[in-house]
Amino acid sequence: MDAFISSFTAVAVAEIGDKTQLLSLFLAARFRARGAIIAGILVATLLNHAASAWLGVWVAQFIPQGWHNVLLGGSFIAVALWLLIPDKDDSEDNGMLRYGAFAASCLLFFLAEIGDKTQIATVILAASFEQAVWWVIVGTTLGMLAANVPVVYAGSWILQKVSLDWARRFACAVFISLGLYIIFSAQIAVTG
Repeated sequence: MDAFISSFTAVAVAEIGDKTQLLSLFLAARFRARGAIIAGILVATLLNHAASAWLGVWVAQFIPQGWHNVLLGGSFIAVALWLLIPDKDDSEDNGMLRYGAFAASCLLFFLAEIGDKTQIATVILAASFEQAVWWVIVGTTLGMLAANVPVVYAGSWILQKVSLDWARRFACAVFISLGLYIIFSAQIAVTG
């Protein structure tokens, strides 16, 4: 269950103000088929995060015993700092839009996630929780949906009420806190 909770929280928080939220807003403005957009997000995230998780399991064999929590906590702190760099929406007039809401959402989300902080977090989470890789995939996928589905339905209203700059700062503070907690709880467990 730790794998699921950590994965869900990491991705849901990392997505605050991320380019995929901007992409969700863009797609919702272009297409009325909200269900198709969400289905596209789901399929793209499952494919992307499953591949990332399996990469993480493979990478885990090269990480020395006892370093998993330090690596995970350090990656949370790195993602926290990365959150302070605003993403831009580069999906304007993309040729993929002609394929409809589902295909455009699926393709654009899959491409947007390549090399993104949530993909990297998924690799590291899977490396840390290699015995629970399915829970990592489920957690990161549901975290992605938790962050983006509200934007699909109420994005423009949310943007009027919440400053993305403050949301990123809040997410940064949460990630730094989680990273420090993971590192220090691992140290206490080793010495305790």
